[in-house]
Amino acid sequence: MTDRLPVLVTGGAGYIGSHAVLALADAGWPVAVIDNLVTGFRWAVPDAVPFYEGDIEDSALLARIFAEQGTGAVMHFAGSVVVPESVDDPLKYYHNNTGKTRALLASAVDAGVPHFIFSSTAATYGIPEVSPVQEDSPQRPINPYGMSKLMTEAMLADVAHAHPLNYCALRYFNVAGADPQARTGQSTAGATHLIKVAVEAALGKRSHVDVFGTDYDTPDGTGVRDYIHVSDLAAAHVLALEALIADPGRSLKMNCGYGRGFSVLEVLDAVDRITNRQIDRRMAPRRAGDPDSLISDNSRIKATLPWQPRYDDLETMVTHALAWERKLAEIRG
Repeated sequence: MTDRLPVLVTGGAGYIGSHAVLALADAGWPVAVIDNLVTGFRWAVPDAVPFYEGDIEDSALLARIFAEQGTGAVMHFAGSVVVPESVDDPLKYYHNNTGKTRALLASAVDAGVPHFIFSSTAATYGIPEVSPVQEDSPQRPINPYGMSKLMTEAMLADVAHAHPLNYCALRYFNVAGADPQARTGQSTAGATHLIKVAVEAALGKRSHVDVFGTDYDTPDGTGVRDYIHVSDLAAAHVLALEALIADPGRSLKMNCGYGRGFSVLEVLDAVDRITNRQIDRRMAPRRAGDPDSLISDNSRIKATLPWQPRYDDLETMVTHALAWERKLAEIRG
């Protein structure tokens, strides 16, 4: 059994971060959260978890947290994630995702924190020439969001070379679903995740779903994506942390996906089946920079970690997202 070092989760009140907090706490890891609550929710963090409201740029606050918690690892989820917004406001993304991570890393190095897990993205690959995409595929982001994450990956490699710190960059494909026990889920208003948008439409929270592009080189003409259940993703983070602790001289870069894809229409059909109603679909032009298909080659993570996905099923992801959407309506009254 790996030593269970105290873990600081940045952005732990957000969508993926809050699931990582649950995964860590459920497995017995000491965990604390820092979140500025710009997009996160205080209620998404369990009462028993120490919570610090603040910014990862605040070096004095981080020094205090690291000292109070005896932090041995950072799981870094804090950042901005909306691709079109990154095109409109690139400086926000280079500040929130790259500049603030540089400040966080400086604080971690100063405190002697030895392990760092980073929430990266398949957007670092841009439009891949080959699908499924392998980790050594060229990384050519086509938007500031992807570039801000790629810059952070480069920064991590340099810091790990210069200091006693190892890291794991997990490149997410399309994250979906919610905690199976409906303890947390995707809660951001105006979220752009397809399954989130579709279940909102099924419950009458949206009038329709836009289908961006119907002329892709895919079986039904709509874009194909590799959806991964958020709880399986959170489990991968815990296993990655164990791997970093077990071999302090090794850093890792791994795709997080299931290695299979579903089209936009297949996702909408699944929501229709589960809710027994028809979502209003409106065909719209392609969005700039959307690849026809984006599917992970997940052979590296399966070979490196004892990761066994539990929710590798589209209908399960939709069912959990739907249950969370109903719970969210109760929370918000």
